[in-house]
Amino acid sequence: MNSSRRVVVTGVGVVAPGGVGKQAFWNLLTEGRTATRRISHFDPARFRSQIAAEADFDPLASGLTPQEIYRNDRFIQFAMVAADEAVADSGLDLRSGTGVDHNRLAISVGSAVGATMRLEDEYVNVSNHGRDWLVDPAYGSKFLYNSLIPSSAATELAVRFHAHGPASVMSTGCTSGIDAVGYGTQLIQDGDADVVIAGASDAPISPISVACFDTIRATSARNDDPEHASRPFDATRDGFVMGEGGAVMVLEEYTSARARGAHIYCEIGGFANRCNAFHMTGLRPDGVEMSAAIDAALGQAKIDPTAVDYVNAHGSGTKQNDRHETAAVKRSLGAHAYDISMSSIKSMVGHSLGAIGSIELVACSLAIEHGVVPPTANLENRDAECDLDYVPKIAREMPVDVVVSVGSGFGGFQSAIVLAKSEVAA
Repeated sequence: MNSSRRVVVTGVGVVAPGGVGKQAFWNLLTEGRTATRRISHFDPARFRSQIAAEADFDPLASGLTPQEIYRNDRFIQFAMVAADEAVADSGLDLRSGTGVDHNRLAISVGSAVGATMRLEDEYVNVSNHGRDWLVDPAYGSKFLYNSLIPSSAATELAVRFHAHGPASVMSTGCTSGIDAVGYGTQLIQDGDADVVIAGASDAPISPISVACFDTIRATSARNDDPEHASRPFDATRDGFVMGEGGAVMVLEEYTSARARGAHIYCEIGGFANRCNAFHMTGLRPDGVEMSAAIDAALGQAKIDPTAVDYVNAHGSGTKQNDRHETAAVKRSLGAHAYDISMSSIKSMVGHSLGAIGSIELVACSLAIEHGVVPPTANLENRDAECDLDYVPKIAREMPVDVVVSVGSGFGGFQSAIVLAKSEVAA
C-alpha cells in the first residue's frame, strides 16, 4: 500500500427509503423521521415480519431509460441512479468518455443478495411453464443472465462511465457496502486507480428474502407499529427491519482532486475487516473481532482513538448485535467511548443488507460536512448493557472531524472504516 496516496470523497449519491438524492436523505435523517411501513411490494400476510423500509423510487423519473429499466433489476437501477448523482456531484465529466484517464477509472460495487426480486420472478415464470419438473427456457427473459450474477451492477456502471480500470463486486453480506468502499480506497492507495466509483446496492424486499430472515427470527414482528419497529439499543428491540436502497461515492486521489478544485467531503484514512470464524449468526459478546477491525482502521489512518468524535453504529436492532458492538467500541476507544456520540440510522431507513454500509458512509460524509450527527430514532428505554451515548431521537449539532463507521454481518464479517476532514487527516 502506498500510504502517500491519500483518498478523498468528492461526490455522493443515494437512493434510500424516505428519499431519493442526498438532500432528501439528509432531511429524513436530521429530522429523525422513519421510513418503515407495511410491505407493499407483495402481500406479506403469510409472513411473521410484514414490515420494511421501501424506497419511494420511480426509475423513469430518476433519469433511467425504458431500456435500462427493462433489462436491469431494481438493485442495479438504484446503483445507476446513485452513481449518476455522485458523479454529477463530483464535477467530473465521465459519461462523455473524457475528463479523466479512463484506464485509471475503477468500479467497486457491493451487494449482499444481488437481483433477488427479478431473479425470483424469473424462477417463478420459468418454473410455472416447466414440463415434468423441467423448466422451459423459452419462457425466460433474454436478460435472465443479468439477474443471475451480481456483477451485472459493476458491468452497467463500467459501461455507463467508460471505466476501463479494475472492476469488482464485493459480496460479504451486510458489510458489503463498507468493504466495497474500503477496497476502492485501497485501489487508489496502491496506485491501481486515480478515481473509483464505489458503493453498494440491494433490493431484497421479496418473498424469498423475507422468508430467509423470518425463519431465523432476525426481523422485527412489530407489525402493528411499523414506524417504531426499528429500535437499536432499546431494551424492547425485537430484530431488524429490512430495507432497500443504494449509495455511491466518488473517490479520488487527493492531489489531483485539489488540483482541479474539487469539493472534498472528507478523507478516507483507514479500512479493515475481520471474521470471527465462530457462527453463521452468532456473535461473541466481547466484540473482539469488531474491535480488531476498528483498531486496524485507526492505525492505518494514524488517528488516535481519543480523536474520534462519532461512531456510526451498525445498530441493527437485534439483541446480540447491539451489545456486541457496544463492547467492541469500548474495547477500542477505552474511556473515550463514553465521550463520543454513537447512533444508528437503521432506526430510520431500515437494514438494506449489503447496501446499508455505503448508505451509512454517505450519512457520515454529510455529518462531517454539516457538523450534525443523525439520531437513533425510537430509542425510548436503553438496554442496560448498551450504556453509551446513542443520540436518542434528536439530531445533534456538534463538530464532526473524525468518524468511525462499523459493520457486522451474518457469517462473522466485521468491518470498520475511518473518515475525517481532510485537514485533520493531513
